[in-house]
Amino acid sequence: MSNIVVVGTQWGDEGKGKIVDWLSNKADLVVRFQGGHNAGHTLVIDDNVFKLSLLPSGIVRDNTIVLIGNGVVIDPFHLAKEIKQLEEKNIKITPENLIISDSAFLILPIHQLIDNIRENKQSLNKIGTTGRGIGPAYEDKVGRRGLRICDFLDKDVFLLKLKKLYEYHNIWLSAVGESKQNPNEIFFKLWEQGQFILSFVQPSWFLISKYITASSNILFEGAQGTFLDIDHGTYPYVTSSNTVSSQAGIGSGIGPTSIDYTIGITKAYTTRVGAGPFPTEEKGEDGVNLGEKGHEFGTVTGRQRRCGWFDAVLVKQAVALSSIDGIALTKLDVLDGFKKIKICTGYYLNNEVITYLPSSEMQQQKIKPIYEVLDGWDGSIVGIRKIEKLPNQAKIYVKRIEKLIGCEIILISTSPERHDTIYLKNPFKTA
Repeated sequence: MSNIVVVGTQWGDEGKGKIVDWLSNKADLVVRFQGGHNAGHTLVIDDNVFKLSLLPSGIVRDNTIVLIGNGVVIDPFHLAKEIKQLEEKNIKITPENLIISDSAFLILPIHQLIDNIRENKQSLNKIGTTGRGIGPAYEDKVGRRGLRICDFLDKDVFLLKLKKLYEYHNIWLSAVGESKQNPNEIFFKLWEQGQFILSFVQPSWFLISKYITASSNILFEGAQGTFLDIDHGTYPYVTSSNTVSSQAGIGSGIGPTSIDYTIGITKAYTTRVGAGPFPTEEKGEDGVNLGEKGHEFGTVTGRQRRCGWFDAVLVKQAVALSSIDGIALTKLDVLDGFKKIKICTGYYLNNEVITYLPSSEMQQQKIKPIYEVLDGWDGSIVGIRKIEKLPNQAKIYVKRIEKLIGCEIILISTSPERHDTIYLKNPFKTA
């Protein structure tokens, strides 16, 4: 039995979808433990491309059960839409292979409205929210006025809570000159969606406990990346939940001793969507080439990602924050053709060298990267599946990253295709 947590080690978009898909082949249960439908995963399987943003990646596997945990915030309308899209691609989704936590919180239309109004009123220093209501939904959760999946069990109680929530937010909407929202206009559609969702609902912690008792393999899937974490990220340019591995237990209902192994997904270079500090951002020709070769556009928003060189300081910090045991290195093939490749090994801050990302937003804006330059490699590595077949300079690059971040690399992805992967270590325990 192995319980494995997968987290992103940068600012999201590290390629978690493909890696989780590979791991889910050996997992009995795949659990999504935080975030909402603001995090996109793209899976390329043969000729099929699946774009997921709420459902765990294991849903495309025939014999894998997936669970949306209590730490996730759920837009019931988007959930129904995503299920329908997968069913149109002949992916069967039933209460037998999709479980939804009864204590997960809801994203409501008023949350999306508030999200967009706030962002649009920010003329400067926009956070870069996806506008999907994730932040306001988490705020209501912490403010103890949110609605949960289990509230769909009682119509009168649900309507009462909905009215109270809208009443609270209408005060702010009026204050900023926006129209008040009427909960009655959305109630019946919400209730209808809720009744559809209830067929998938169970107490998630109870189900996971059964799997642990049965010595099953469980995979815990995170969204976004370490430096979008609300506590440990580049605040305030972060998401509204914790993205580090510790959240796997809180967002699903298990204790820390139940986690056996943590995998960090790491892109062979660095990208970021939206605003915020990015020490190794490359604004010249190299950055453009990375973006074009890597097809760096957000799965959810379609926004172009900012691109830059690999930041070993950042990833080493992520390894420490999540107690990462092994790294899955993705998109190594995107570096094909570069004559020189840079790795950030430290930062200058006020003429002093530091080897960590400071918490202060002001200091994050001031730091300058210190680079080590390596030779690139000739030819293409796309589709290579054995480490021996990589060009020598590519192997040197991988080994240098491994040493700088202080964590072994257990997997290397050489294309978006499921099978184009070099497997160096199996994180699941074998008999």
